[in-house]
Amino acid sequence: MAGSLDGKVALVTGAGKNIGRAIALRLARDGATVVVNGRADRAAVDGVVAEIAALGGRAIARMADVADAEAVARMADSVAAELGGVDIAVCNAGLRRQTPFLEMGFAEWREILSVALDGAFLLARAVAPQMVARGGGAVVALSGISTHLGTPQRAHVSASKAGLEGLMRALAVELAPHGIRCNCVAPGTIDTQRGASAGALPRQLLGSGIPLARKGQPEEIAEVVRLLAGPEGGYVTGQTIHVNGGAFLT
Repeated sequence: MAGSLDGKVALVTGAGKNIGRAIALRLARDGATVVVNGRADRAAVDGVVAEIAALGGRAIARMADVADAEAVARMADSVAAELGGVDIAVCNAGLRRQTPFLEMGFAEWREILSVALDGAFLLARAVAPQMVARGGGAVVALSGISTHLGTPQRAHVSASKAGLEGLMRALAVELAPHGIRCNCVAPGTIDTQRGASAGALPRQLLGSGIPLARKGQPEEIAEVVRLLAGPEGGYVTGQTIHVNGGAFLT
């Protein structure tokens, strides 16, 4: 595999399935060495590594809970030791829960924010010094449409995604002098495997409420991440790019 990401190292969290897997495969296809991260499903992570290898690319597996500061630091250090450091960080890991606000406990609130928002902070903090040393880089965080449409019973998910967008805007300003670009991609309704705890999609997010009248594919999200992560997105930072078939229009 060869492409415009040759020589780059990309770390993708939550990359064992769905959008994370598609992103890992897409970055590898253009020549990046991909660090495939997962928290618990080692078989899924190893499967993505094997897929990349079968396509002629290079990937390594790293199991770590992105909500655990020490685990993230160890992961970043091990990647630096083996591959020299990270050039592209994709903060994709996240949890979905569907719980009425009046029934939501603080533990569940913190669980959701600890993965999507705290995890992005911890990863960015761990790899930004590596990017500075390597002359620049890109951080891409996966936000979501529920931030804007107010998906029912997901106050914690919406808060975590809105926080991600704010974090990327702030980091875009602070890290720009080091050549590090920071952006969000906000998927709409994507055709992925959904756990039972994610709940049913609300009516306005189903095909009838989408101007393009279909769900998106994980690969369509991966293409936008690839743009932002590579040289083609070199003048884009601090932005949230919506990929939702027109379900949310500014």
